[in-house]
Amino acid sequence: MANWNIEGKEFVSCNCAYGCPCQFNARPTHGDCTAFQAIHIEKGQHGSTSLDGLRTVALLAWPGAIHEGNGEAQLIIEERATSPQREALLRILAGQDTEPGATIWQVFSATFARVHDPIFAPIEFTVDVERRIASLKVPGVLEGRGEPIRNPVTGAEHRARIDLPGGFEYTLAEMGRGWSKVTGAIKFDLADSYGQFARIHLSHNGVVH
Repeated sequence: MANWNIEGKEFVSCNCAYGCPCQFNARPTHGDCTAFQAIHIEKGQHGSTSLDGLRTVALLAWPGAIHEGNGEAQLIIEERATSPQREALLRILAGQDTEPGATIWQVFSATFARVHDPIFAPIEFTVDVERRIASLKVPGVLEGRGEPIRNPVTGAEHRARIDLPGGFEYTLAEMGRGWSKVTGAIKFDLADSYGQFARIHLSHNGVVH
């Protein structure tokens, strides 16, 4: 098992209401789950392979709550990644080379009934965690954006965060909202639903504190 480490920023959006009940081990808002996770790796390593500067996207769907299984996934790796980098990222995002239960990717991997062939394509992705703003595009597959939640009366930006000291993805995430249209093997169209902005630092042993 190769040791690995990833530091970077993520934007996640799913079909749940703001805050997402799944973050609290409750059932998803609408009974099912469709989501994507976009990551910009600022600094990363898998064994001797550098992952610095690369971007990835995971498209995800489950017919019920995540822990009930029968889900499906499709991974997108930035096309400029070399063959060793592609292999390393596919292993990490598939939950391999990871202690059981240590990361979101390893836990999710146990819930998939189907994993579609990966896509290697350009990924246009910018995210500002503090400002809760993101823009994401994978030509022909996905377009998405993230914005702050706004006060329904005044229109002022509303700031809320989720703190998960024992989490397997992040320790602190900014809450926002997201829009997305996905036309890959997994298809969904979301408007003004859950958005999450976070800095992540993960390794084969889990969240790095």
